[in-house]
Amino acid sequence: MGDIPDRRSRRRNETKAEILAIALDVMAEEGVAGLSLSTVARRLGVRPPSLYKYFSSRHAVYDALFKKGQEGYRDAVRRAAEPYEPGLAAMGAALEAGARWIMANQILAQLLFWRPVPGFTPSPEAYAPALAVHEHFKELIGGAVERGELHPDAAGEEGLDLATSLIAGVVSQQLGNQPGVTYEEGRFTRLVPRLTRVFAAAYPPR
Repeated sequence: MGDIPDRRSRRRNETKAEILAIALDVMAEEGVAGLSLSTVARRLGVRPPSLYKYFSSRHAVYDALFKKGQEGYRDAVRRAAEPYEPGLAAMGAALEAGARWIMANQILAQLLFWRPVPGFTPSPEAYAPALAVHEHFKELIGGAVERGELHPDAAGEEGLDLATSLIAGVVSQQLGNQPGVTYEEGRFTRLVPRLTRVFAAAYPPR
């Protein structure tokens, strides 16, 4: 009998994953802010009240998707930097991996980085992976400072804000002008490899 709770938990998790997958499909069709739990329920083959056994509200679905997306983005940038010591090479690899992840996950990326849903604020739990990404890039920039690749000011909050703005600007331009192409085909994503040089030019070493 001990495996019954495990089976129930597994089925519940599978159903929640299916709900999130359907929600992403609806958001792709109707816009990120156009998510309808009634539509999700219909596609799942249940009555709308049944969804509340899994998610308490529409914003709870957004919160779960936000967490899922931030974890995916965090894992992508961390993996890309692993072969390198903290520094500009690692930063460049992480920026490229993040941009590739965004191009491959454009609906989630809108929820994560452009906040298109009025009134939605991610919970602390959902936002935690985003803070981990911030710390990851802080470590890479700090490593570049220690290696003599950047001025120490680059490791301050203003430097981190600039680094974030550089990649966000390129990706925003890409998704705003050419959302249907691959990373390699993008008019703006091809600029990603230059971003570390732009950043280094803003914070040249002493």
